[in-house]
Amino acid sequence: MRTAFFVDGYNVFYSLVSGTPYKWLNLKALLGNILARQNPQAEVSRVCYFTSSVKPHLASRGTDSLEAQNTYIRALKANDVEVITGLHLLSPARAPRHVAGQKPSRQDLVDIWSLEEKQTDVNIAIGMYRAAVSQQYDQVVLVSADTDMTGALKAIKEDFPAIKRGVIFPHKPSTKRPAPVSLCELADWVVFAIHEKELAEAQFSNRVPTHKKPAVKPHYW
Repeated sequence: MRTAFFVDGYNVFYSLVSGTPYKWLNLKALLGNILARQNPQAEVSRVCYFTSSVKPHLASRGTDSLEAQNTYIRALKANDVEVITGLHLLSPARAPRHVAGQKPSRQDLVDIWSLEEKQTDVNIAIGMYRAAVSQQYDQVVLVSADTDMTGALKAIKEDFPAIKRGVIFPHKPSTKRPAPVSLCELADWVVFAIHEKELAEAQFSNRVPTHKKPAVKPHYW
């Protein structure tokens, strides 16, 4: 069973590997191991990773954060992962002031900077649908908990009922938030969490060969 994966990179980073020693994640290996448990006859035919470039002046480690992200992307590409980038839009905005113990009020607004990741949701949705249209895959798998993907999965189910749909939530087992029902209802199978052992077993070596210089694991990862 030819399987194409569509991975929300920021969802994976912030919900799964941030704050752990497993950021140097061999994504293709991890997804292959998960897929083998779901269906030993299935194969990883394609992995698409969607992300946006870090803004150094907003990152906790400045330019080091951007360099780490770029290095990781080089490691992914060297292992046959397609990387599709969107962008971050930073703009001034106003929002209700946070006051402990009080509800937010539109009568008490403060100036803020609003940072939005743009294009990623659309890129994932288009990517999944195009994969279904191509008829090259027997199965598409979404790696995200973003309910904005509900429409894309629904369209694939309606237009290409022979293509199976999987959903992997990039959550730790300790995650308290409930799994999005709208995504679960449209999936043929669901993985609700990824365990630490799975992450530990799917790490790149410290130096990943590429067509140019090796991608070296960031020192603080």
